[in-house]
Amino acid sequence: MFGIHHLHYVILLLGLIGLLFVVHHLTRFATNPRIIPISVNYHLTRACNYSCGFCFHTAKTSHVESLSNAKKGMALLKASGMKKINFAGGEPFMNAEFLGQLAKYCKETLKVESVSVVTNGSKVTSKWLAKYGKYLDIMAVSCDSFDDTTNVKIGRGTGNHVKTFMDLCEMCKEHGVMFKVNTVVNRYNFQEDMNAAIDKIKPFRWKCFQVLIVPEENGSENTLRDARRFVINDEEWRLFCDKHKRQECFVPEGNDVMASSYLLLDENLCFLNKGVAKPTRSILDIGVAEALTDVYWDEEGFQKRGGVYQWSKPDASERPAHPELEW
Repeated sequence: MFGIHHLHYVILLLGLIGLLFVVHHLTRFATNPRIIPISVNYHLTRACNYSCGFCFHTAKTSHVESLSNAKKGMALLKASGMKKINFAGGEPFMNAEFLGQLAKYCKETLKVESVSVVTNGSKVTSKWLAKYGKYLDIMAVSCDSFDDTTNVKIGRGTGNHVKTFMDLCEMCKEHGVMFKVNTVVNRYNFQEDMNAAIDKIKPFRWKCFQVLIVPEENGSENTLRDARRFVINDEEWRLFCDKHKRQECFVPEGNDVMASSYLLLDENLCFLNKGVAKPTRSILDIGVAEALTDVYWDEEGFQKRGGVYQWSKPDASERPAHPELEW
C-alpha cells in the first residue's frame, strides 16, 4: 500500500525536480546575460518574385503578420533597446504598403535610429519612395553581378536586373535614401572584378557575403533551395576580397562571422537560430527578453563584422546640394 513514507519520498522527489528547474534557469541567465537587441532583421515575409539558388530564407509559408501585430512587435523591440530595424524577406516589397506603414511607424512614432530595407529592387517605385522614403535611412539592394548573364544563372531576375539596380540607385539619391549594395559571393561570380561598377555607383556601404549553407533552408535536395553548387572555398573567398579591398565601402562577411551574428526575426515574430536550434516563441506571447534567452547570438561576431556603423541618414539640412556628392 501507498504509505506515509512513500508520500514523503514523492514530496522530496518533486522538491528536487523543482530545485533542478530553478538551478537550470539561474545557470542559463548567468551564462547568457541579458541581450540588448540593438540591431534586428525582421524577415516580414518569405514570399519572393526572384528565385536565387542560394536563398537561405525560403518560401516555406505565405504568412505575414497583421500590421497591428507587427507594430506591437516593433514597439516591444524598441522598448528592449533596439536602435536599428532592417526589413527583409523574401522580398519585402511583395507587401509594399505594409512595409511603408511599418517604416513610418518605426521612424515617426517609435523614433528608431535607423530604418532600413533589403530588396532585390524589382518592385520598388518612385511613387513608393516619394511617399515613404522620408522614413527610410538605408535601402540595401542586392546585386550579385554586373553581368546579367551571371545574374540569370544565379536566379536573380530574367535579364534586366543591372538596369533595374542602376535606376534604383539614382532614385534613392533623388529621395535622400542612403544606398547600400549587398552581394553574395558564390561559384558564379567570385572571379568577377566589380571595381569599375562600384566606383561608378559609390554606395555608402557594400556588404559582401560568402555564400552560406543553412541546412534546413538550402542545404540539400530536400530543401526548397539547394545551394551546394554555389559554395566557394575560403581561398576563393579571399581571392574576391583581395580584388576589392581597395574600396572604402567594402565590408566582407565570411561564413566565420556571418552564421550567428545576426538577430533574425521571422514572419511569425519569432527569433531564429538558423542551423543551431529551433525558433523561439513569438515575442508577442513571451516578450523580447524571454525570447532572447533561447537565442544563440554571436555578439563578438556582430562587432567583428562592423554591425554598428553610421546607420542614420543626415538631416535634410546636412545633405549635399548635389546628389552625386556622397554623405
